[in-house]
Amino acid sequence: MNKQSKITAVETGVHTLIPLSQLLKSPRNVRKVPHTADAIEALAGSIAAKGILQNLVVEPETDEIDCPTGRFFVTIGEGRRLAQLLRLTRGAITDDEPIPCVIDTVNDPHEISLDENVTREAMHPADEFEAFRKMNIEDGRSAEDIAARFGVTVRKVKQRLRLGAVAPRLMQAYRDEKLTLDQLMAFCVSEDHTRQEAIYAGLNQWQQEPHHIRRLMTQGDVDSDDRRAKFIGIEAYEASGGQVERDLFTEEGGGRLTDGVLLDKLVLDLLMEEGAAVQTAEGWKWVEAHIDFPYIAGMRRAFPKVVALSDEDAMTLDAAKTELRNLSEAYEDYDEFPDDIDAKMTELETDIAELQARASAFDPDDIARAGVIVSLTYDGSVKVERGLIRAEDWEASQRQDDDADDDETADEGGDGGDYRDDQDGEDDEKKVVSTKLSDGLVRDLTAHRTVAMRLALGEQPEIAGRALAHLLVLDAFYGDRSSSCLEIRSVSTDLKGWMEDYDQSTAVEALQARHDAWAMRLPEADALWSYLLAMDPEDLGLLIAHCIGLTINVVRQPFDKRPAERFAEALATSLSLEMGAHWRPTARRYFSRVTKDQITEAVREAVGDAAADRIAKFKKADMAAEAETLVMPTGWFPPLLRVVPLALVAEAETELPEAAE
Repeated sequence: MNKQSKITAVETGVHTLIPLSQLLKSPRNVRKVPHTADAIEALAGSIAAKGILQNLVVEPETDEIDCPTGRFFVTIGEGRRLAQLLRLTRGAITDDEPIPCVIDTVNDPHEISLDENVTREAMHPADEFEAFRKMNIEDGRSAEDIAARFGVTVRKVKQRLRLGAVAPRLMQAYRDEKLTLDQLMAFCVSEDHTRQEAIYAGLNQWQQEPHHIRRLMTQGDVDSDDRRAKFIGIEAYEASGGQVERDLFTEEGGGRLTDGVLLDKLVLDLLMEEGAAVQTAEGWKWVEAHIDFPYIAGMRRAFPKVVALSDEDAMTLDAAKTELRNLSEAYEDYDEFPDDIDAKMTELETDIAELQARASAFDPDDIARAGVIVSLTYDGSVKVERGLIRAEDWEASQRQDDDADDDETADEGGDGGDYRDDQDGEDDEKKVVSTKLSDGLVRDLTAHRTVAMRLALGEQPEIAGRALAHLLVLDAFYGDRSSSCLEIRSVSTDLKGWMEDYDQSTAVEALQARHDAWAMRLPEADALWSYLLAMDPEDLGLLIAHCIGLTINVVRQPFDKRPAERFAEALATSLSLEMGAHWRPTARRYFSRVTKDQITEAVREAVGDAAADRIAKFKKADMAAEAETLVMPTGWFPPLLRVVPLALVAEAETELPEAAE
């Protein structure tokens, strides 16, 4: 008796409903790599919404004597079986759920399983995108509803809806294989058809990369992580009528604000509100609001004066300092403080800062003639600069002063107050001209190095003292101070006009904070000498280091002829200067300001030949942007900003012959 005659209870070609519990995975199914979890999830969602649209093909299981057992192997449709099992685990169905099947005992299960997987053709993605959009627009289904019906994420549906809404000309180009899917996604960062078609029409052979297209599509927009957007908030911007375009095809997907003019107005209005509140509460003569802190040459500045704390506050401050010091000493060997200790120390530090703030106050006369400028810092927080005196207000106050020593006291910083003149000092020293980079860029880079060195020297009093000694010895024994980069004539050249992103420099911010902290501690000018005599040696050293640091000037100008650069490099090495904390080679700061050959060489040096060769034919703007992406993570710096590590200098010096030493 052959096998076919024994299977009398099962007829081939029959369409029937079989309970889920009686369906088994076929050992003769050609698919060995299992279905992905996402694929099964999608099938489960589709079946839940629409049922099983295609019957499973099964063959009966037989026992050792070839008799049907009542169970069936799934030859075609294993994914649908797994999707139903997933729904079973979720309680959506029971194990006796009837599954539509076709019984096939004639065809070879292995062959038809292979046939089912290789002889079908998937629909073109463009058709899929437009079909999703039709469900959304014509059928009125939300992205969430569509996602549930197809078992996919809402984000995935929104991506397809955005692709389905692309300009018809671009969709046809995608169908004709003139655009790749990545390129089409780059166009879809904005829904503006006019913009999409204009950029597509203007593309040349060097602008085909998706990131180039995305950059062109987003020109003029403001990133959602821009400091202005952080300050205002996306909700407030949208409530004022601003539009936000969100990129659904990147992980960040934060969005871009399309109306920069509106954003700036909102920022200035809110800054002005902040400034007006300060003015009302404290009584300043005037207030201004600026997104970036403005150039204030010609203004003088008043600083708060030290005032005595009440006995109670003084005792509380001393107790808090003592407790903080004791905790620090008790846990100094710990890599990390315990959570409760860390919280307590943070609380003490906050209390100490608040109490110390009470120990300083502006003179009422200064408040009556000075003003406040409110601006944004690099991270979107508010910066309030108090005590700025306009030239006309300063002159008016001087005319009202009948003191016979009026002119002298004005030269020393004002009538008893601690004033600083923010006007540029004259820099009559000369530096070496750079032949490799543009004058403006050399000036900018060396200005960045100057402010970084000022910050670093002010933190290292021992080196600051030696640098001061270097200058003094040059004066006393050589009669030529041109070999030093210190401007000890109490000249601190203002770098604002020479640096890109001056107000976003972390070194500038840290230097100003340190300067303001010292200014708040210092007494009136006539009490300064006694104050310095009684000053703790460590604090005195730090104050001297700060003052010396302010005199550093390694900015190069085309007309400079001074031989100070060698000492500047040696000083930077001694300071172990870390430029990476204050400057990065971005397109705006560096690459857009050098030649294409210099960009290529920088990429070659930082990344390698392949990357350099790849961008060599890009347009200048695209090349600069790509160079930023490639070079930033490597820690590369242009030669003007490189610092020789101290260890390498020491190693080289030990190898010098005795005569050279």
